Amino acid sequence: MVVTRMLPILAATLILALGLAGGLTDNQAFAGDLMAGKAKVEATCQVCHGIDGQATAPMAANLSGQLKEYIVAQLEAYRAGKRRHEQMNIIAKMLNDDDIENVAEWYSSIKITIEMPN
Repeated sequence: MVVTRMLPILAATLILALGLAGGLTDNQAFAGDLMAGKAKVEATCQVCHGIDGQATAPMAANLSGQLKEYIVAQLEAYRAGKRRHEQMNIIAKMLNDDDIENVAEWYSSIKITIEMPN
C-alpha cells in the first residue's frame, strides 16, 4: 500500500533527475529561445501577425497568448501540408524545428488581457 502511494513521487523524482543529469532544468527541457523567437518573428511573421501577435492583415490570426503547443502544432501542420493556406504553407516550409519552437515561445509568452462586453 505504501509502495503504491510512493510510485508517482518516485516517477517524478526519476524524471527530474534524468533532466538534471542532462544539464537541463525542468523549464529548459521544453523551452524555446525567446530572443531567437523574437528575431524570427521580426524577420518572418510580423508583416501579417505583428510583433505583438495582433494580426495586421485582415485574414491573419492573432497569435499573442495562444498556447505554445497549439502554435507548434499548427506550424508543423502547415509545413507538412496537412493544413492548407497558400502563404503559410510556403512560410512554414522555411522554418526548421528550432524556428517553430522559438516562434511559438515568443508568441505564447505575450500576455493578453480579456475584457468581456457589458
